[in-house]
Amino acid sequence: MPIYEYQPEREKGCDFCSDGFEMLRKISERRLLTCPQCGVAVERVISAPNLTKSSPSLDTANLEKHGFTQYRKSGKGVYEKTAGKGPKVISGD
Repeated sequence: MPIYEYQPEREKGCDFCSDGFEMLRKISERRLLTCPQCGVAVERVISAPNLTKSSPSLDTANLEKHGFTQYRKSGKGVYEKTAGKGPKVISGD
């Protein structure tokens, strides 16, 4: 469920809505037109989303712990193992 931000349209609202407020609402719910406490007309404010991206750690200990093998290119067609199980070198020859 998204969190929507609202502000009073024209007139001063109550303590709850005068500086704006946030409300957790389902997308399928009808649009909020008035303050839930005082009934003053409100409008939804567009705000920046809060996006977080946590990517897994690619350090060698973490890769080995989860059973992965990592190779780094060391030359033309040659890869050396840096983490995990498997051959120490892979080459195209």
